Amino acid sequence: MTKMNVESFNLDHTKVAAPYVRLAGIKEGKNGDVVHKYDVRFKQPNKEHMKMDALHSIEHLMAENIRNHTDHVVDMSPMGCQTGFYLTMINHDNYEEVLIILEKTLQDVLEATEVPACNEVQCGWAANHSLEGAKELAKEMLEKRNEWSTIFA
Repeated sequence: MTKMNVESFNLDHTKVAAPYVRLAGIKEGKNGDVVHKYDVRFKQPNKEHMKMDALHSIEHLMAENIRNHTDHVVDMSPMGCQTGFYLTMINHDNYEEVLIILEKTLQDVLEATEVPACNEVQCGWAANHSLEGAKELAKEMLEKRNEWSTIFA
């Protein structure tokens, strides 16, 4: 297989076992900042995916709430394949702490009473949300918390 520029395109998606949290890349900036990108996989690639309204809502909830647990988050972005998210952090390389931060954030999702920024002013597709779906995704992920560090089948 030809090496691709995008790290995830070089990952054999048939060998991974979701759910998991995988360090997908490290970039060092010219001024010494270090960016860590994590593959936070909720669903088994090519076998299952998150429904768009649930994915959209859990993205809003996690993007907002994860910042209550750390100042190191750059971004929390959904994967186009709808199987997970990329979590990008700056100047933070403690994998075990990342897992704790994600666990706390998913607990926040379970306790949520509304989806933040779920309106036409703050969201580009405000009609496409499901708080119940987001909570179900968070519950499923948390139920398999002990599997997050096991990446390959």
